[in-house]
Amino acid sequence: MIEKSKKLTSLAFKFGTLGIVGLLAGVILSALGFQDFEGHHFSFFNHTLSELGHYGHSTFAVVINGGLFFGSLSLILFCLFSIQLIDSKLLYSLFLSLVLTFMSLAAAGLFPVNVYHLHTMAIKYFFYFGGFSSFLYLVYLLMKGRVFYSSWNAITGVLTFISFLSFLLLSHVDLGLSVGDNHFYQDMVMELPRPDIWWPATLEWLSMALFMLWGMGLVQSLKNQGEMKPVQSKS
Repeated sequence: MIEKSKKLTSLAFKFGTLGIVGLLAGVILSALGFQDFEGHHFSFFNHTLSELGHYGHSTFAVVINGGLFFGSLSLILFCLFSIQLIDSKLLYSLFLSLVLTFMSLAAAGLFPVNVYHLHTMAIKYFFYFGGFSSFLYLVYLLMKGRVFYSSWNAITGVLTFISFLSFLLLSHVDLGLSVGDNHFYQDMVMELPRPDIWWPATLEWLSMALFMLWGMGLVQSLKNQGEMKPVQSKS
């Protein structure tokens, strides 16, 4: 039984690491090769994730879209392997929610912004499921769970929840920063001209960065628990 847990932990860690690396590589490489219609290079302060994957607009769109799709699939496998290593109902819910989160992110890569409605739907559900996942993790911390608990995970989990909640709530507030009556994530590739610091894009990337940092912590925590003993938790 212990040997099986070690094998599952090893597989989960490998797929988790592969997924994180795939997502980061896709973003970094596509950002380096990006140039918009006006000749501007990519900026995390006023360009969006959707624009990186816009075929006909972004030179390395296939890189980011592939990174989102295959990186997310690897992280889905990480979650599925992790579920087999825990016995907490709340952690089951957390990892199942993360599966839906990464499925949405994979869909955002599979259906780039050229397939507009499917892409914006995928982005929307990524933030909804991601926000719910971080909420479940905060509930777990409040219940004094020990598995996947560390100061790093606690801090990044809290910040992820705040950033995702802010992204979703502000999308429903009319601040005059989006086109028409749509939520701003539906217009994030339409707003031209835009300021040097465009808050919808900045908040999106901040949320993504915090989510990735939190994900890295979860992957590392799984490995650390596996090296000490079989992963267990009391809900």
